[in-house]
Amino acid sequence: MIPTPYLLFLGDAPDQLAAKVAQGIKDWRPENAVGQLRLPGCGADVGLSDLTLQEAKDAGAQTLVIGVANRGGVISAAWKEVLIEALGMGFDLASGLHNLLRDEDDLVAAAKVNGRTLHDVRIPSTAYPIATGVKRSGKRCLAVGTDCSVGKMYTGLAMDAEMRERGLKTTFRPTGQTGILITGGGVPLDAVVADFMAGAVEYLTPDNDDDHWDHIEGQGSLYHVSYSGVTMALVHGGQPDALVLSHEPTRAHMRGLPDYQQPSLEDLRDTALAMARVANPACQVIGISVNTQHLSEEEATKYMAEVEDRMGLPTVDPFRNGAARLVDALLAL
Repeated sequence: MIPTPYLLFLGDAPDQLAAKVAQGIKDWRPENAVGQLRLPGCGADVGLSDLTLQEAKDAGAQTLVIGVANRGGVISAAWKEVLIEALGMGFDLASGLHNLLRDEDDLVAAAKVNGRTLHDVRIPSTAYPIATGVKRSGKRCLAVGTDCSVGKMYTGLAMDAEMRERGLKTTFRPTGQTGILITGGGVPLDAVVADFMAGAVEYLTPDNDDDHWDHIEGQGSLYHVSYSGVTMALVHGGQPDALVLSHEPTRAHMRGLPDYQQPSLEDLRDTALAMARVANPACQVIGISVNTQHLSEEEATKYMAEVEDRMGLPTVDPFRNGAARLVDALLAL
């Protein structure tokens, strides 16, 4: 287990979206975060107190968590001075980047000298099987998005929290670094060898009680040319009984792909449902989750009403408004 509480390192993140790991921890496990540390020029702010390493240590922080998810998952050379200093002050380091802490010789040396631990979240800890497609007991819900980073994880966490409040059987199943750092376990799916990704999802969501729901953390998008493969593994390996469509309406283009536009919700519905029914012919789309963080209350209400009228599905921002209507739709299946 990674020692808590954390100091969230935002580094030189260019914008808020790049700090989504830190934002997710702050939003869903605020008790585990004492503050944030930002380098000059950082364009992100998760709303925590800006602390120095010493101030964070005095506040009880035990692990410096790299809260940045940059393109390619690279440990920036600009961060190294702070990371090495943190190890010297008694912090562990934790990261979910593709560029592993354990592959950085200077960090490994500093950790060894200071008796600290490097926690690489994005390392599969199990030899996952190849998917079999055998039907499993229990029920599963998966959020699929028009793009990356549109709120799929928040949707699953919010639905899981709502079901827990109702005393229902539910588990959130993390498949990415942020979800793993929030919950303490899961499968780093995009670090699994491609042939075993769907099998890893089967492993993560085993047989369960007939009235138990797994909320599988969504990844990527079927329409994102960089990351569609991980989404397909979730769709087939998860064998979802229910899909929630996730969308962020203010994007000018697909994340990191200025020449690609987001699909319509109708296109996503039709494509995702057809793919899901390959593994589970009974799968249904039960609702729409809209990330309205960049809209005013009035704009958000108007937009979601228009989408709900057009699509005929309950449409909410589960983080802003709660996930009760999505859970109601889930339980009505």
